[in-house]
Amino acid sequence: MIDLSVRYLGLPLSSPLVASSSPLTGRLDEVRRMEDAGAAAVVLPSLFEEQIELESHHLDHHLSHGAESYSEAISYFPDLGRYSLGPEAYMEHLRRAKAAVGIPVLASLNGISPGGWTRYARLMEEAGADALELNVYYMATDLDRTSAEIELMYLELARAVKASVRIPVAIKIGHAFTAAAHFVRRLDESGADALVLFNRFYQPDFDLERLEVVPSLTLSHSSELLVRLHWVAVLYGRVRADLAVTGGVHTAVDVLKAMMAGARVAMMTSALLEHGVGHLARVRADLLDWMEAHEYESIRQMQGSMSLRSVPDPGAFERANYLRVLGSYVLPAARRP
Repeated sequence: MIDLSVRYLGLPLSSPLVASSSPLTGRLDEVRRMEDAGAAAVVLPSLFEEQIELESHHLDHHLSHGAESYSEAISYFPDLGRYSLGPEAYMEHLRRAKAAVGIPVLASLNGISPGGWTRYARLMEEAGADALELNVYYMATDLDRTSAEIELMYLELARAVKASVRIPVAIKIGHAFTAAAHFVRRLDESGADALVLFNRFYQPDFDLERLEVVPSLTLSHSSELLVRLHWVAVLYGRVRADLAVTGGVHTAVDVLKAMMAGARVAMMTSALLEHGVGHLARVRADLLDWMEAHEYESIRQMQGSMSLRSVPDPGAFERANYLRVLGSYVLPAARRP
């Protein structure tokens, strides 16, 4: 019997297949279907720092409006028991998801500035989250802010959230750091229980007819997996935190590559949005078929087998490989001089 089980964030999972944060995990019926299709865990959609601040601003307005002018102002206060903006609805969805499925449910908190909003990490823990994924989404557009300042901002946020809860905390980051390996080690030292590599940054597009900047969302494809494989393979065995791959995971082959690089789990979003939740069952079946054909008895047997410290040619991960890659390209006959 092939053993697909893994441990991630200290949690025993039936396989490395995790449904990552998306609109799908925001629906209770889809979360149930994910469990049935073979998801070993789900990450709920992110609760954004901006949503929390918006709730606070709305509440301040309701509580202060008219209070200085009318002694009856208390009658204008909103019914807080029924006051349900994003954060309240999020906690309710988390509680319902935990009650509906037997797999681990991870909450997701998206923000960058340390502050009072991090108390929502505690509320997520109280609502039953098995772990927390801190999704740090920051575009470095300030010309006066240095890379060291940005990295410190990440580290302070990670420490603040980690200190506020007892459940495991995963940190999800982008790949655009000057010294990525060193920065990941510092995150590891800050107490992160897992590192999720990498966030996908959505870039705006230009509408040339209306002359407007418009949001643009494109689903990932398997080619995006390569940068994730590279860094997981480089980091495997060199940091204490678990490593997770997200972005570009669409097929069983993608999952296998992530495992061999050294990831504990492979997270899927775009593939499920494109093919439906049932795609998880197909990936799981293909995973078992490949492992049987290649005589692997467990996922643990392959984890890290293609990492930097395991391959015969570590230079393939470094600059020494750059010239070889460029020199390997053969021009089509019609384009040769």
